[in-house]
Amino acid sequence: MHNNPILRISTKILFAPIILFGLYVQFHGDFGPGGGFQAGVIVASAFILYSLVFGIEAGKKLFPTNVNLILLALGGIVYGGVGIVSMILGDEFLAYNILGSSPQSGQHIGILLVEFGVGLTVSNVMIALFNAFAGYDKVKEK
Repeated sequence: MHNNPILRISTKILFAPIILFGLYVQFHGDFGPGGGFQAGVIVASAFILYSLVFGIEAGKKLFPTNVNLILLALGGIVYGGVGIVSMILGDEFLAYNILGSSPQSGQHIGILLVEFGVGLTVSNVMIALFNAFAGYDKVKEK
């Protein structure tokens, strides 16, 4: 599978459009179906496809494990941070109304930030799980 030119070229062609579609779902999730969870899975699928076709080591070179774990934590921090900021501003945890100049703008800002945090966390959890399971046989041999 690693030497199949059709899979290799197709993966290189599809990698960026898959991520672009994931970003579209991420930032248009508040207007229709989609959002952070769906976008996170779509973005992760691009990196998982790359690792499946080019090998797990090439995938880890493209997206190193330490960057993966930092972004995973950052997603949770963004999500929780929105709630903490709304509490600091005098409202309940994740009450978005207070985040903007009007309740509507606050809702929009809050939803975008929370969905971004969810997307970041989900995509990096999916990649971390794939890397953990794909490298399981190497850990088992040692």
